[in-house]
Amino acid sequence: MPVTREPSPGEIEEGRLYLGMGMTEEEFARVKELLSRPPNYTELGLFSVMWSEHCSYKNSKVLLRQFPSTGERILQGPGEGAGIVDIGDDQAVVFKMESHNHPSAVEPFQGAATGVGGIVRDVFSMGARPVAILNSLRFGELDGKGRERTKYLFGEVVAGIAAYGNCVGIPTVGGEIHFDPCYEANPLVNAMCVGLIDHAGIRRGVAEGEGNTVMYVGAATGRDGIHGATFASEELSAESEKKRPSVQVGDPFMEKLLIEACLEVTGNPALVGIQDMGAAGLISSSSEMASKAGMGLELHLDSVPQRESGMSAYEMMLSESQERMLLVVTKGKEREIVDAFLRHGLHAVAVGKVTSDKLIKIFHKGELVAEVPADALTKGAVEYRKPSREPEARRDAVPVTGLRPVEDYGKTILALLSRPTVASKEWVFSQYDQQVRTNTVVLPGRADAAVIRIRGTRKALALTTDCNAGYVFLDPRTGGRIAVAEAARNIVASGGIPLALTDCLNFGSPENPEIFWQMEQAVKGISEAALELGTPVVSGNVSLYNERGGVPIHPTPTVGMVGLIRDPGHITTQDFKKAGDEIFLIGETFAEFGGSELQRMQEGGAISGLPPELDLEREKAVQESLGRAIASGLVASAHDLSEGGLAVALAESLIAAKDGLGADIVLDESAGPDPDVLLFSESQSRFLVGVRPERAAEFLKAVPAARRIGTVTDSGRLILRFGQRLLADLSLREMKKAYEEALPCLLK
Repeated sequence: MPVTREPSPGEIEEGRLYLGMGMTEEEFARVKELLSRPPNYTELGLFSVMWSEHCSYKNSKVLLRQFPSTGERILQGPGEGAGIVDIGDDQAVVFKMESHNHPSAVEPFQGAATGVGGIVRDVFSMGARPVAILNSLRFGELDGKGRERTKYLFGEVVAGIAAYGNCVGIPTVGGEIHFDPCYEANPLVNAMCVGLIDHAGIRRGVAEGEGNTVMYVGAATGRDGIHGATFASEELSAESEKKRPSVQVGDPFMEKLLIEACLEVTGNPALVGIQDMGAAGLISSSSEMASKAGMGLELHLDSVPQRESGMSAYEMMLSESQERMLLVVTKGKEREIVDAFLRHGLHAVAVGKVTSDKLIKIFHKGELVAEVPADALTKGAVEYRKPSREPEARRDAVPVTGLRPVEDYGKTILALLSRPTVASKEWVFSQYDQQVRTNTVVLPGRADAAVIRIRGTRKALALTTDCNAGYVFLDPRTGGRIAVAEAARNIVASGGIPLALTDCLNFGSPENPEIFWQMEQAVKGISEAALELGTPVVSGNVSLYNERGGVPIHPTPTVGMVGLIRDPGHITTQDFKKAGDEIFLIGETFAEFGGSELQRMQEGGAISGLPPELDLEREKAVQESLGRAIASGLVASAHDLSEGGLAVALAESLIAAKDGLGADIVLDESAGPDPDVLLFSESQSRFLVGVRPERAAEFLKAVPAARRIGTVTDSGRLILRFGQRLLADLSLREMKKAYEEALPCLLK
């Protein structure tokens, strides 16, 4: 709604209006101290969004500093629109992951769609051509008590991602989808974008050069998304439905034009800086660009393109309308930039200039309506370290070394394959355009990571998103380590070398000491694994207050990772290739069932105990040995063992293979006395590998942690034996039916 009369500074203070904007008494006092006076209504709005958790990370910044973020390949770490990693030949990969959880909970289609649009802008604002989109999605159970709402959210989120990604012309090539009761009231929608760039084309969001022109480009500004950053920084509640105006509406066709226009001008030396108007809109981009350069900006809002009448300065500065960018252009060179955007039918107007006084000055209708130090909005944000307390239940947790004995192995495997978290996601992937731009080498479901070729070279990129939130819930430090290790395993199994990671840290309220403890431990675990595996954290996002009615989600620190494939011959998929190939299991299996799919299935979705242990030195050694074997041409297929353990990995490798192939597996009793452990434990640092028989001896020398467990056959059946005992004899048809029909049946 238009603001008819803004409260005076006295009315703001007397009525404590700042509390309704998400500010505390302490923070309001800090604002008055920084300004040496009470703020007016517009200035209060600027501080409220810039100091929200979503923009300032005031409750998480103290933890994020632990992340390793440098390395010989790192060209840009955290602090810009996206991270940048060198991939050789003066080329680099640009990537980042962000959340759009709260918007997707109240308006799932637009929430998910604009999440895609926003992360794409972060990548091309660096000067990179976006080449791939991935996602990580979490929902309640499709057959739980809230199933109708869950089905609606699931369907609309997938449709929103598909609509935006397909229309903007960027392939959605992979991701992950998990279902758990903890996400019923608070789904998670994390989007990742990957781009390519030449070193010389890298751009950053800085407002340098006194007198240079500030330009607004892209779509016109409306009233959608006002206080969206504040909305994303508070717990969801029954009142959230009333905040639908906080959810922006995207236009992917406009975004496509914006991509092409921005990439055209990033090659123009007249461009000084460029940044997306994302969360907190115009005030976020302007203050951050000025602060990073140690400068100020003068903005004249009468020049801002507006699609609604009577907009106030407050509304224009806080609007989160989509498909907009802020540019700084060398004075006198504006025409070159304007012409480039006009050729694409986009607004491109001068709205201000760079100043040396380090102030953000905002003029509206000829009057100065706000004057705030740029650093006060950015670097001056308050920072907290909340109380931390380990949950009592966690202190008493012990490893789960056994569950109820499996009576029918065939039925158990089929039941695991039909569990929504494990089952085929073809229903989802079929809605995404995976092959637009014709660079997608491996389609979803064929390999552990997505693979995108790099045109004009023999190189490719391997891309993945990963997190087992159940593990993090049971032990945040170990779960954080496993999230990084699993992402790296997926890269290695696809023929890549892990390079670096981005993350999206999804947690409940940091005001709860037990939640803050989860955050501390998960960040520590991610940091340890990233250091050991050589995958620095180059970008990311924090999403807190993911709870409703005081009930939080499981801690979900999602990891997005990028790897480099040096040669197309190294690309490896999970499907068994040919009858006669020998099947090897790499790594050791222990009795570890805490958080496993078998435990969830037996306990009606509940998990308990401790997750599998992770020895980072062993993990690194296993990954490196397999990576060398793949590069040497010794491996026909490779698949990471994760949810469901060896049994599910075997089934998936057959389902992905050409029809008619089967596997004859004999589990050696010397490896363990319990077939339940060998088949369903989710011990870490393990791979399932297919090898041509003539290369088997050479493979065993290269990978000493491997042992032969069977042979690929032409029987079309999975036969499992434990010594001389037949455990299961399953046809490919029945495994496919369980795996491929589970989601469509649940969604009917």
